[in-house]
Amino acid sequence: MAAQQFISAGNAAPVNPANASISLAPNFKICEVDDKFEPETKSIAVPPSPPLGVLSRFSGKFCGKGFNLIFRPNSGPPTTTTFPNPIQPAAPTPPSENVLELNLTTETLSFSDPLGSIPNRGLETQNDIFLNGVPYVQAINDVTNTATGKADGKPTGIHFEPGLWMHIPATTVDPVLGESLTRMASIPHGTTINAQCLAPTTTFAGPPKIEPVDITPFVIANGKKVRFASQTASDIATPRLPQDLSKFIAAGTITQAILDDPNTVLRNANNGKNITKTVVFQVSTTPTVPELGGGTANIAFLLGNNLGPNASAVQMTATFWIETVQHKIVVPIFKPGQPALKIKPAEPHPGAEVPVFTVNPPHEITEPKTITVTSTQIQYSQVVFLNFAKLTWPHVSVATLVPTSEQTVPPSAWN
Repeated sequence: MAAQQFISAGNAAPVNPANASISLAPNFKICEVDDKFEPETKSIAVPPSPPLGVLSRFSGKFCGKGFNLIFRPNSGPPTTTTFPNPIQPAAPTPPSENVLELNLTTETLSFSDPLGSIPNRGLETQNDIFLNGVPYVQAINDVTNTATGKADGKPTGIHFEPGLWMHIPATTVDPVLGESLTRMASIPHGTTINAQCLAPTTTFAGPPKIEPVDITPFVIANGKKVRFASQTASDIATPRLPQDLSKFIAAGTITQAILDDPNTVLRNANNGKNITKTVVFQVSTTPTVPELGGGTANIAFLLGNNLGPNASAVQMTATFWIETVQHKIVVPIFKPGQPALKIKPAEPHPGAEVPVFTVNPPHEITEPKTITVTSTQIQYSQVVFLNFAKLTWPHVSVATLVPTSEQTVPPSAWN
């Protein structure tokens, strides 16, 4: 474990400068306008800001590291993807009609202020409901370095996603449904998603239990799994990018265990961390609760026509873990009136992202004092099913994110 960093007694650099942000006009809030149009009409009083539930934890900017894995189509000349080591058969003859692309990633996830009171009008006996939510922007860079086998390459943008997280109150008539969450997002390749789930009702103690995820493609017609040579990390002559994973295997960044189960990256990220609380929820475009809505929509190119889909996104499921991480920091000698201290806790393992804490002791510290502080960590595992070449191909993205802004030490930490 690395030692903590005493950054300065002034301004500290953020954990990782955010390269994606979202902002609304000052004081922008959505609300109904009935009274504005008809001042004499008395509408039912509406809370100015409906609850966000667990979405209240989605505040500010987060950054971190992750892993992305996608099977993508390979075409014939002139846009054929080529490889350092020859592959057999040549693309696009099956099983070389696809490319398995692997990305070590960095990510920023920025949330705006809540939107306010968003009216959805009910019909007949179903009363109106009022939603609230937070806009977000996600940006992901590839930092894969084939020379080192590490995540220290030049950042190259591979994903940008503006969207909304919304909290929907329970309804008792039409539909009969508990409070729920939905994620609405737009992806530049030409897909939009609406993914819903019931809102989580409990917070459990301790770290998350992260189940494995399988990347093996399967036949659309019958679900039979079809394993490809590119899923074997030691094979250096397959349609895969990077093709030779020997340096990544040596560095531990892309291993056979990670190809078999990309969620290994999330579990590894939690090594050495003291996670005291976890909230988990899973949104899906094809939820199992029949009353829930959702779905995907794709542009014509992705849907294809005579030859079938080029890469139609037919389903998205994403699991989010919102965790409370406990840190120990040592506060040095301090006299009231000094500038606030900026302290970064010790990394639980090399390369781990940890936030910076603003420390302003309420009294004199005559000798180094250890205090306990907490921060929010967001982890997610997302699986998108892409259909092409008569198979469904899992596209898996995972990341571990921490706040970029300085975290204020609360008064309770000094008790």
